[in-house]
Amino acid sequence: MKQMKRLTVLIGAACIAGSALMLSGCLPLAATGIVAGALAANDRRTLGAQTEDTSIEFKAGARLRDTMRFPGGISVTSYNRKVLLTGQVGNDEDRRQAEQIVGRIDNVRSVENALQVAGQPALTASASDAAVSAGVKATLLEHSDTKATAVKVVTESGVVYLMGIASRKEADRVAQVASRVRGVQKVVAVFEIVSEEELARLLKSQSESR
Repeated sequence: MKQMKRLTVLIGAACIAGSALMLSGCLPLAATGIVAGALAANDRRTLGAQTEDTSIEFKAGARLRDTMRFPGGISVTSYNRKVLLTGQVGNDEDRRQAEQIVGRIDNVRSVENALQVAGQPALTASASDAAVSAGVKATLLEHSDTKATAVKVVTESGVVYLMGIASRKEADRVAQVASRVRGVQKVVAVFEIVSEEELARLLKSQSESR
């Protein structure tokens, strides 16, 4: 029974974190919808923030494609209007330019520039990173105190970036658990840290709005 539960968790996490691998067939459509619904229901962002994050990612991708010489190696992740840039670029100037372009987009509060100067990433590296993200998500789901559905996991060259709204205690615990996952080279916490009181008010407000 315990092994079956773990398998279910791993399959669900693979579908959540494995979009880069086009894992659309790993669960039936209805089950995938249930997983996505659970994530949305436990998202600590307001609906407005979630909508703006989607808009920021779309605009950033479009502007990078229109402006940069080789934008294909750049990934943009926005959480509560805080943007994380990951991937690889050809030189330091491209790295600075990408940050400036994204930083000028409306509603962007800050930019965490984690771009590496190393050229285009290999397909095998991208597949490996997707597998690491899936492993981290699965491990977080197995620990009830990590609030996995409120954490966004992004992996680049074995470095795991953790995003979300969390208390310091929560953030430290999530980083600790993630660091023990096979394939993780380093963990970088990009959480928006709030006090325990602020978090309690946030969770209460979300609960009342459902």
